[in-house]
Amino acid sequence: MQARMKNPAMVLPDALPHIQGLLAAANQGAVPPAIGHLVHLRTSQINGCGYCIDGGVKHAKKAGETDERLFAVAAWRDTPYFTDAERAALALSENVTRLSDRSDPVPDAVWNEAAKHFDEKGLASLLLVISLTNVFNRLNVATRQVAGPGW
Repeated sequence: MQARMKNPAMVLPDALPHIQGLLAAANQGAVPPAIGHLVHLRTSQINGCGYCIDGGVKHAKKAGETDERLFAVAAWRDTPYFTDAERAALALSENVTRLSDRSDPVPDAVWNEAAKHFDEKGLASLLLVISLTNVFNRLNVATRQVAGPGW
């Protein structure tokens, strides 16, 4: 596989610092880093972004995440490895990523479950992480960025 072009955020040098700034703001402690890693991985799985899955797993492992949990993210509903807060974040991630799959893209039940575990700042952080992961996924998938050692 070969990339069609460089990542657009690298082609337009003013874009990357702004994207990184949003990501830094999203990760300022409102949500535990492990949840951010899980949400990034699940969103990237849904979007089929091999580049982000590869990099996300590497970052999560570097932060101490276990193989057992990383392998189970795709089947998080059917495994015992995740807390209620992590499950709520993963459900929110799936619904926000799949906006066109249903008439009510983020049902109250999903939102309310997330709101039980995260305050407004935490929800804002989660939504930014999910949304930015979707941005990364779309840029990487469209340009066919290659996963692997370049991470």
